[in-house]
Amino acid sequence: MVAPSPVRRQRLRLWLTVAAAVVALTAGGFVTFRLTSTVPAPQIKQTLPQTYTIPGAAPVLPWPQAGQATVEIDGLGRVGSSGGSRPVPIASVTKVMTAYLILRDHPLRLDENGPTLIVSPEEAAAYPAQLASGQSVVQVVAGEVLTERQALEALLLPSANNVAHILARWDAGSSDAFVTKMNQAAAQLGMADTKYTDPSGLAPTTVSTAADQVTLARVAMQVPVLAQIVAMPKATLPVVGQVENVNTQLGKDGLVGIKTGFTDEAGGCLLFAAEFSAEGQRFRVIGAVLAPGPSPADAFEASRRLIQASSGLLHKYKAVHAGEVVATLRGPTGRSTDLAATGDVDVVGWPGLTYRIDTVGALPSRIAAGTSAGTLKFTALATAATTAVQATHALEPPSWWERITHG
Repeated sequence: MVAPSPVRRQRLRLWLTVAAAVVALTAGGFVTFRLTSTVPAPQIKQTLPQTYTIPGAAPVLPWPQAGQATVEIDGLGRVGSSGGSRPVPIASVTKVMTAYLILRDHPLRLDENGPTLIVSPEEAAAYPAQLASGQSVVQVVAGEVLTERQALEALLLPSANNVAHILARWDAGSSDAFVTKMNQAAAQLGMADTKYTDPSGLAPTTVSTAADQVTLARVAMQVPVLAQIVAMPKATLPVVGQVENVNTQLGKDGLVGIKTGFTDEAGGCLLFAAEFSAEGQRFRVIGAVLAPGPSPADAFEASRRLIQASSGLLHKYKAVHAGEVVATLRGPTGRSTDLAATGDVDVVGWPGLTYRIDTVGALPSRIAAGTSAGTLKFTALATAATTAVQATHALEPPSWWERITHG
């Protein structure tokens, strides 16, 4: 074999030197990149299931034998329904949507009177015929000035059909235009089985379901002025004087509202809200009964039984014990530690109620044993039960070698 010439040997040494320099620079850059790049935060992996369902047999309420009914505990969830979901006439329960829309678009503070509206000659002239036909109305005269609050009191307490149309004209220009808004609002609230054709509920073509009306009542009772008015036993209006709430069950069994209804086509109806105490807390049961019988008395009796049964449903259940491991905290290079609940988690509800479970936290890269590392949260609608979680062992940030050797 012929030995390489001196020139070739020199070129080979130069090439090897350059290659070694490139390798060294590349490796150095890689190491520098790994050592200076941001270390990902530790990640929580929940070891509990995503949900917790209170064990036991689901409660059976004393549902009416006829018509429809739905009951829920506000902030917790729906207890159940009966009678199917076919849309049926709802009579003056319709006025809850009318009042809700008026207050949505013309909000009032508690005990505020608000703007005024004037009764037109046509509206006043219609009163005698409305009264003669047996409608639920209050006397009005042409030029009468009502504040928004007074009109709402007339609408919701004596259940005045004529004032429903007066409010609709004042808000939207006509009853037909207001009805369009009512149906838009129902769609926005997810009331898929509801159709409004008038603002008072006199028309049997205004139909809904007990479930849809409970959805509306939950939202409506969050409006302070509406909740205040439906709980009033009486009010005084400019022309007719004192009027009384047709909801004669107010104050009984914790009842605080919300609206009665009755027509021959709808039968007796009641959309109700009642407050009660359980496990040291205050709760509200919201329900609807539609046509459990032909008269308002039938709706009152069916609602009374449902309220009494519902107020005894709530108990505490221990969902998690202190010290129980609920999640794993894993660092970016595979190191990990368990997370344990620092306290018991007691949830309130009834057998069959489901809570969503979440373990969340903003986590540093170094955590000592026993350090708080987030929160365990059980949620059912607007109700939550929480406890802190802590690391059972220390979690150290990755060493320089782990940062270089782990992708």
